[in-house]
Amino acid sequence: MPAVWIALAYLLGSLPVGLLLSRLKGQDPRKVGSGNIGATNVMRASGKALGILTLVGDILKGLLPTWLAARAGLAGPLVAAVAFAAFVGHLFPIYLRFRGGKGVATALGIFIALSPLAVLIDIAVFAAVLYAWRYVSLGSLVAAALMPVLLLVLRSPSPYVVLCLAMAILIFVKHAKNIGRLCAGTENRMGGGRTAAGGG
Repeated sequence: MPAVWIALAYLLGSLPVGLLLSRLKGQDPRKVGSGNIGATNVMRASGKALGILTLVGDILKGLLPTWLAARAGLAGPLVAAVAFAAFVGHLFPIYLRFRGGKGVATALGIFIALSPLAVLIDIAVFAAVLYAWRYVSLGSLVAAALMPVLLLVLRSPSPYVVLCLAMAILIFVKHAKNIGRLCAGTENRMGGGRTAAGGG
């Protein structure tokens, strides 16, 4: 039974929401901008509406399996394993030869299910960073790094803290090119002539 939960979570997480929505308009976000299938690049490729729908879809990919696993009364480590499977599915989707998104929106969905208060604080910090520097990637990285700290402060169960640390590491790995551009001062800004390449 645990294997079924984990497998289904991975398959749900693997659904390329941004790519499927973009194809409704004959677009492919992998051929535009950063080449990412997350909400930021879908917005660039196919417009704000589909970008927002992609964000919602990617959030739900993390939220639904995690919430259902917790509601089913599964033990904390198994809930964390189900959540991680959904997250890994988004990063390495079987449907796209394991080339997926950066995981920020799916991680957001997971922690909406596990620690809504931590998410509210993290979103406020993300918004402040985005407002101050206009880098989606920087806001995403700061939020990813802060979330494990928030879970510790809020005394979340240890399996969720370990889950969050693992996810934060993978988010940083997926943002390696963004980090390089941030260090070099060449990262794209939100709201300027070009749009930030971070995000999901």
